[in-house]
Amino acid sequence: MTGLDEYERKILRELQRDASQTTAQIAERVGLSASPCWRRIDRLEREGFIKRRVAIVDRHKVGMNAHVFAQVKLNAHGRANLDEFAAKIREYPEVLDCYVLMGSVDFMIRVVAEDINAYEQFFFEKLSQLPGVQEITSTVALSEIKATTALPI
Repeated sequence: MTGLDEYERKILRELQRDASQTTAQIAERVGLSASPCWRRIDRLEREGFIKRRVAIVDRHKVGMNAHVFAQVKLNAHGRANLDEFAAKIREYPEVLDCYVLMGSVDFMIRVVAEDINAYEQFFFEKLSQLPGVQEITSTVALSEIKATTALPI
């Protein structure tokens, strides 16, 4: 955590906990006055420590009840064109995360859908149609034990 002092780490922890807090509220919680706290938050944003501030939506409340992890293996031609696969996967709002992996599969993606039938449609009409896809292994998550966006700062 190069370049961060203890106040900045505290500020980042507070923002991860609740980004809707005012600067004055954050300042009080981290032991600063409002102006220095605002300057630190501004620096953290300018320097990219804070990517963006968002609301975390409960997927069940908006009808996204299927949560699926899909491992995607590409054929030799597909591996030569990883950028093409990555560009297409970014277009799908159902895909929340996508990671390039080392090992027997090339990508791990996290997908949400209304239900398993909607995932099946996504699987057959979109995911399996991507160029270079050789194999897809889907794993349905039954329940969530822990989910966080907060880094251990």
